[in-house]
Amino acid sequence: MSPTEITLAERLGYLPDARLLIVNCDDLGSSHAANLAIARVLERGVATSATLMVPCPWAREAATMCAGRDVGVHLTLTAEYPGYRWRSLTGGASLHDADGFLPATAAEVFAHALPADARAELRAQIDQALAWGVDVTHLDSHMGTAQFDARFFEIYLDLAAEYRLPVRMISARADARLGFGARRRAAERGILFPDHLLDSFPKPAREVLFDRIPNLRPGVAEIFGHPVDDGAELRGYDKEQPDLRADDAALLADPVTKRRIGEAGVIPISYRVLRELQSA
Repeated sequence: MSPTEITLAERLGYLPDARLLIVNCDDLGSSHAANLAIARVLERGVATSATLMVPCPWAREAATMCAGRDVGVHLTLTAEYPGYRWRSLTGGASLHDADGFLPATAAEVFAHALPADARAELRAQIDQALAWGVDVTHLDSHMGTAQFDARFFEIYLDLAAEYRLPVRMISARADARLGFGARRRAAERGILFPDHLLDSFPKPAREVLFDRIPNLRPGVAEIFGHPVDDGAELRGYDKEQPDLRADDAALLADPVTKRRIGEAGVIPISYRVLRELQSA
């Protein structure tokens, strides 16, 4: 950045050394227990945004429960739980595995999904959220399927430009590793994204948040968690990381978390202000 270039924080009306933080809840709509936890931490906790998995069975409930909140679309091309699966909205043949569900891994998406089928599906997910009354604030990508492959990343940018929405962006380090200039390509198209990504997964968000907050760099940062209320539903579908999701729900509802963010002088914001700036 050149000395005269205006920072994103300044464009949002803050001082150039301001430290702004978006706390996003991923996987809204993935289960009833996720909906309960996310609605609670949006209302009374430190979460400022969430993103909706439109193809999931509990997505319609989530749209109603979080009406009026800052909710984006968690663009979804995978269904990773062995005993709990979902299908695409559009029925694109290349988007489904042998059992007729979205595949379990991003690698399967990259190996088999036709970009035309993926484009139609991701657009349908945004349109469905809008039809349910969600005032969509931003886009991000479940399991990175729209971010980690150049073919699908181009769709991600096209949809962000079409719907005039900001996006979650991969970190500068991941951008350099992937090698297709994701951050540069988004900036050239005028698509806004946070300056920094505090990517905790699959670590507990608590240790990353508490470690990074005191030394957060100036600019707009995002951290995301996966809050789900603990219990039989969570333990029934997530056999690998249920404790992480339950811990995220506790973290984002904990008054200590809000106090630490405030004591560090970090300013909470949501994706809505980025959307308003991009739309302007």
